[in-house]
Amino acid sequence: MEVLESISGFIFCSAAIVYAGIKLSFYGDRIAEQTGLGKAWIGLIMMASITSLPELITGISSVAIVNAPDLAAGDIFGSCVFNLFILSILDVLLKKPITSLVRSTHVFAGACGIILITLSGLAILLSAETPVIGWISLMTPVIFIVYLLSIWLIFKFENRNDQKAKEKELVKTDSAALQKTLMRYAFNAFIVVAAALFLPYFGNILATQSGMGNTFFGTLFLAISTSLPELVVCISAIRIGSVDMAVGNLFGSNIFNIFILGIDDLFYRGGSLFAAIHPENLISILFVIIMTAVAAIGLLFKAERKRFLLAADAFIILLLYAGLMILLFILK
Repeated sequence: MEVLESISGFIFCSAAIVYAGIKLSFYGDRIAEQTGLGKAWIGLIMMASITSLPELITGISSVAIVNAPDLAAGDIFGSCVFNLFILSILDVLLKKPITSLVRSTHVFAGACGIILITLSGLAILLSAETPVIGWISLMTPVIFIVYLLSIWLIFKFENRNDQKAKEKELVKTDSAALQKTLMRYAFNAFIVVAAALFLPYFGNILATQSGMGNTFFGTLFLAISTSLPELVVCISAIRIGSVDMAVGNLFGSNIFNIFILGIDDLFYRGGSLFAAIHPENLISILFVIIMTAVAAIGLLFKAERKRFLLAADAFIILLLYAGLMILLFILK
């Protein structure tokens, strides 16, 4: 009975996150229009932080309430992997390779993501030798600094390469309409927070009862459910022709996810969070690095057409994702 209730609760929370995530993205886009913020910047920063709210709340509740650090880590790294896998899903929906339809400047965001994910891997690998401040790993403030520096550099890089940014005109904002949009945005954000708060509770029960283990369950099922907003947002962006917004959202979400891991360390009172994370999660980190590198090669090479349903880079990313899931299931 407990398992059935947990499955129902898990599905209900996931559905609530998807529904509210769609609304959040819609109202976030409205805010961008009403304030005159650039679409590319919205995808990389604002949309990324919006769609990563489930990972943020799930991570905090996993370490602070459920006391399941591997569930939090599996969700973060699994979400990074799934976000890159979304590139393959989007590639299927387009006639041309997705990497040929977007700007090569996304490689810069991908490189920042590789640096941050590598830092998180080093934090786990060297957790025994890394000093702690109270219960917080010294690597946490390093991750925060690198994250903020990455965001600043990406902002400068995007502005330098976006000629339209220099030609933007001030937008007259209807304050009443903007206020209404902000209120609806806040309401849906509350739904995401409330639903994501209970996800790790149900997830921990299912991981224990099914024998899957927190790392595998977090990397697969929990990561997919918390990454569904990214998937929905990206598909919606593709349908309206905003391919750059979709790709920017994915790379931006991965950058923000590592920042979330640092926040999780602040809320985990059992010592350094990185010391409590199972080394098995390093496998996911390696796959994220490889998949990001493959995507970067695709962005630079820009194949003009597909020979099959998927472009070569999207197909390799698909194989890597499937390989990781199989490997984690074997090692669980």
